[in-house]
Amino acid sequence: MLFPRTNIEKQLSKLRSKEFDSSSWKSQVQNIFKMEALHEDRILQNLDDTSNVTYNSFDFDQLETDKIYHIKQIKNICIDYRLRFLDSKYFKGKLPHEAITIIKELEKKHQTELKGFKIIAPSKLFKLENADDPLLFAPMGNDYFYLVHKWGNDLHPLRKIMMWFFKSFENLLFLTFLVSLLLTFMVPDGLFSKTSDTSTFIMIFFFMFKSVAAVVLFYGFALGKNFNTAIWNSKYFNA
Repeated sequence: MLFPRTNIEKQLSKLRSKEFDSSSWKSQVQNIFKMEALHEDRILQNLDDTSNVTYNSFDFDQLETDKIYHIKQIKNICIDYRLRFLDSKYFKGKLPHEAITIIKELEKKHQTELKGFKIIAPSKLFKLENADDPLLFAPMGNDYFYLVHKWGNDLHPLRKIMMWFFKSFENLLFLTFLVSLLLTFMVPDGLFSKTSDTSTFIMIFFFMFKSVAAVVLFYGFALGKNFNTAIWNSKYFNA
């Protein structure tokens, strides 16, 4: 064979020697890893920070428009799906390493240190003080937030419908009415009266309505439950 085969490892080594000093290459790599580790530690500290930061210095030319949201839009979604929008320090779920990587990339791109993170998630994923789809946000100021990362599974397709009944007292009253009506229809004929007429039906319905309402009130007060409009940004379990 006229020409020797090319050893890719040797070629790679030559290229490295041209770009870096081979005698200090190991220490350079170690320094890079140390800097990255320190960067990640700082990000984790900011995610668990207790200070109330409401603004980050973003470079607007680098922002993706479809990731910018106003607080009113976030509030409406949280109320519709019974979610909470709280500081990341309350989040007890596992934050994926991909989120840390994205934060690092954003900080390098925007030449800033991101703080004041908030998360949208169901109540069970937060460490709430006593009184299925997380989204991580960073504040931009003026009640605008930038979506940093989304992870986990999507919400149940019927969650919005199921949580509609807990949006307000009127909605809960309507649910109580429907359940009472269903239970009334399930009562066998002749159980409370020999004749099945309208007055008997209404009497049984009122009995069922009072029973269901009593259970709802007991459940609500005993477990400290509240309506979606009251809990969407509350850090308290029984808010």
